Amino acid sequence: MIWMRYAVLTGCLVAGLVGSCFAEVAVPTIEDLPSLVMRYLDAQDSDEADRLLNAIRADPTASIETLSRILQAERAYQSQPVGTIPDEQVDLRGQAYSLSLFIPQTYQPTKRYGLVVCLHGFGFTGEEYLERWRTRLGDDYLLACPTYPSGAWFTRRAEELVLASIQRVRHRYSIDSDRIFLTGMSNGGIGAWLIGMHHAPLFAGVAPMASGLDGVLMPFLANLSNTPVYMIHGAKDQVMPVDLSRSLDHELTRLGYPHVYREHQREHPMAGGHYFPKEELPDLVAWFTRQRREPLPTSLTVVRDGSHFQTFNWVRIDSTDPIAAFSDDLVDKRDDRIKHRVYAKLDASIVGRNRIEVKTVHVQRYTLFLNEQLIDFSTPLTVVTNGGLSFEGIVTPSVEILLRQARLRHDSGRLFPVQLTIAVAKPAS
Repeated sequence: MIWMRYAVLTGCLVAGLVGSCFAEVAVPTIEDLPSLVMRYLDAQDSDEADRLLNAIRADPTASIETLSRILQAERAYQSQPVGTIPDEQVDLRGQAYSLSLFIPQTYQPTKRYGLVVCLHGFGFTGEEYLERWRTRLGDDYLLACPTYPSGAWFTRRAEELVLASIQRVRHRYSIDSDRIFLTGMSNGGIGAWLIGMHHAPLFAGVAPMASGLDGVLMPFLANLSNTPVYMIHGAKDQVMPVDLSRSLDHELTRLGYPHVYREHQREHPMAGGHYFPKEELPDLVAWFTRQRREPLPTSLTVVRDGSHFQTFNWVRIDSTDPIAAFSDDLVDKRDDRIKHRVYAKLDASIVGRNRIEVKTVHVQRYTLFLNEQLIDFSTPLTVVTNGGLSFEGIVTPSVEILLRQARLRHDSGRLFPVQLTIAVAKPAS
């Protein structure tokens, strides 16, 4: 509820004291709850967001059920430019980066579209990759190709640019949150691996091409348990050896994770075997079309270094033993913890009725984010960590938690009114 001030004459008029008898009275003007919620979600200033949050909480109709319906409702999108948009700007930490977009001419704000985010290789730009992809995806996808200097997608700022680019497109265009894909070629493929692994719950699929991973990063493949992968690599690649992708294929097979590995024998006159043959694209696009993100899987695995403590679907690692921590260039340093792959790991599964079992390695504290799709709020919840009872009792939904998580995630498929933090008991010595 938004308040305005106005002045009224009091009974002092009778005494003739007109000039001193004005009293300020607060009178409410009503703003409908859905508008307040949308303004809260979009607020750029934290103080403004807090003010709007308090206004929503003060509304007597703002129940968990009502707010959930508002948050799940389709956002009303306005008409936006279509066609090739070669040079959008994304501001990140005071620096502007180029974002090239392709929006089908048939785009309709009332329809939900898939989004393909493509990361270019060294020596290229997002606009150049846009030209290669835009005619091949069809009318059901929007295409976003950010540009990052030297294609250094394995840096922290590049990671932030990809996430900011996705958020910018989702804010303006009608995107299906269950159909966002990340792909990239060469250095861009490395970025697709890294960003895809660290932020796996965001994507319906990850498609790295002609790329690979350093061995110290292999443990993070565990994060892809619910995110399918499609790999393409040339057998005659002289830039990124094909053995890199073969090793990744082997590891994903060992983990039992869904993935496709395509190895081609073609060579390009300029690039040799280090390229993405156009003949491979129809099968990849058909794979995109078949994929849908599972918003709330009942089992999650998350592996983290000390610089990636973001939420991971309905779990978050909050505090750990001393573990490896990447620098802003992610893996440019090689201290002992990185060399020995000392990371934190958490496996969480919802089993039986209102029972969550968690196994951890190097985790001291973690948080569960819960809703009625995952558990029954009317009956006691049991949380078992490493075989020991961590929590047993009723959890109470909160309007504030629901709204804060909705603002943080911008994902109507994942709304969480309960936040439960668990301290991991130390093993008996």
